Amino acid sequence: MSDISEHAQRLAKLKQLREQGWDYPNDFRRTITLGEVRRDYGDEAALKNAPETLALCGRLVSKRGMGTLTFADLTDESGKLQLCFQRDEIGRDIYKEQVKALDLGDLIGVSGELFFTKTGELSLRVRELHLLCKALHPLPDKYHGLNDPETRYRQRYLDLLANPSLRDLFRRRAQINHYLRESFREQGFLEVETPMMQPMAGGAVARPFITHHNALDLDLFLRVAPELYLKRLVVGGFERVFELNRNFRNEGVSARHNPEFSMLECYWAYADYRDMMGLIETMLAGLCRTLTGGETLEYQGDALPFTTPFARMSLAESVQRAHPDLDIGATDALRTRCKEKKIPLTDSMSLEALQVALFEHTVEDTLLAPTFITDYPVEVSPLARRHPDNPQLSERFELFIGGRELANGFSELNDPEDQAARFTAQAEQQQRGDMEAMPFDQDYLQALEYGLPPTAGAGIGIDRLVMLFTDSASIRDVLLFPLLRPRPPES
Repeated sequence: MSDISEHAQRLAKLKQLREQGWDYPNDFRRTITLGEVRRDYGDEAALKNAPETLALCGRLVSKRGMGTLTFADLTDESGKLQLCFQRDEIGRDIYKEQVKALDLGDLIGVSGELFFTKTGELSLRVRELHLLCKALHPLPDKYHGLNDPETRYRQRYLDLLANPSLRDLFRRRAQINHYLRESFREQGFLEVETPMMQPMAGGAVARPFITHHNALDLDLFLRVAPELYLKRLVVGGFERVFELNRNFRNEGVSARHNPEFSMLECYWAYADYRDMMGLIETMLAGLCRTLTGGETLEYQGDALPFTTPFARMSLAESVQRAHPDLDIGATDALRTRCKEKKIPLTDSMSLEALQVALFEHTVEDTLLAPTFITDYPVEVSPLARRHPDNPQLSERFELFIGGRELANGFSELNDPEDQAARFTAQAEQQQRGDMEAMPFDQDYLQALEYGLPPTAGAGIGIDRLVMLFTDSASIRDVLLFPLLRPRPPES
C-alpha cells in the first residue's frame, strides 16, 4: 500500500473521529514511564508490589491481532512495553471500533494492570484506551528502518522514531557538553553570554552572514566567533570566562563543516598557550575516561590514545617530518613541492604561508593521535601574541585528533599598537576582495588600550568533538538539524 493511499485512509479515520466528537485531547495523565515499569516491576517478585492500575502513554509501534485478542507494543522515550487488549475485558464495542482502528504511529494512553504472559513477557492488560493523537502517515518499515541519508537528515523526527539508538548519540552529546561545562566551572571559569548579532564580524578569519535590523536600519553580522567580546570581559576584570556558543560562517558545507556550529571558547588571564594546552589535554583525557572507562578511544577503526601529555610539535617540524627530503626554509623548494601536490597558490605567498599550505594538504589528516601543532605564522594568526624567539611566528596551537582540527588557541595579543597594525593588514586584504579577512575594530582596540592582562584563549569545536566520541564520520550525523539544500520543486 502506498503512503498516499494510506494517508487518505488515515485522514478518513480522522474525519470520522471528529464527527464522533474526538478532538486531540490533553487530559490523560500517565502515572509511570515504560522504563520505570521495567525497572520497578521486571520480575515476578517485584510485580507483587505493583499498583492495581497503571496509566501509560506512548506511541504504538506494532499490533498483532488474534481474533478476540490483540497484542501491541507501546514505546516512550524510556523504553517499550507490550500491551494486551482482550475483547471481553475492554468491551466489545471499544475493541471493535477503537482497538481494531488503531494505526501504527498513533499516540495513545492506556490504563490497566501488569502481568506476565505464558512466554514470560511483562505486559499491561488494558482496561481503558484513550487516543491522544492520530498519526496521519505510516512509520518507516520496522524491519528496514530509515536508511536513506537524505531522508534521515531532512526528517530527523522520522530518523529518531525509526532508529531509537540515535537518541543515545544526542544524549551523549548532551553529556559531553555537561562534562565540559562542569570541568570549566571546577577550574574557576565563569560561563557568560555574548552577542550573536554584531556590528563587525571579528574574532576569526571567516566569511560572515549579514542580517538587517529594521528598527535601527542597521546591517549586522551573525557572529563568526565570540572572541573579541570575551576578551573585553577579561579587560573588565573577569579573569576566567567561557561560553558554549553557536557561531555562523558563510562558507562551504562538507562532512566536517556546517555553516552553523557549536564552539566552546575560554579565556584565562595570567596564563599562556602552554598553560592552555595543559588544561585542554587534561580535560579531554578526563572526558575519554568518563565516556569509555579507559584512555583509548576507537574512532573509524583506529585506536586513539588519550594518555597525557599529548604529542607536541611546531608546524615547521611537522612539515619537515612529513617531507624529510625538503628544505622547508627555502621558498622556491616549498613552492615546487606545493605545485607537485597540486596545492592552490598565489604569487605573493610567503615562506611561512607556503609551510601552512603544505601542512594543511599533506600533514593535517595524518595526525590521528591527539597532537598539538604549535608556533603558527603571525600572518595567519592576527589575534595571537608574537613568539619571543621569532617575531614571524605566534604563540599559537591547534589540536588535531583523528586527522582533523579539534581546538585552536593562543597567547592573546594584548599590545594595542601591534593589534592595530594587524587589523590594518586584515582590512587591506578585505579591500582586495578577501571575504574572510577581519575588519578594523576600533572599539576592541580601545578596550585593549585600557589593558588586557597576559591571557590564554582557546576554542574547542563541539560538533567535531561529538563526532569523535560517537564514532561518527560526518558532522551531519551529530547535528539534529543540519543545513541542507532545498529540495527541487516537483515537476
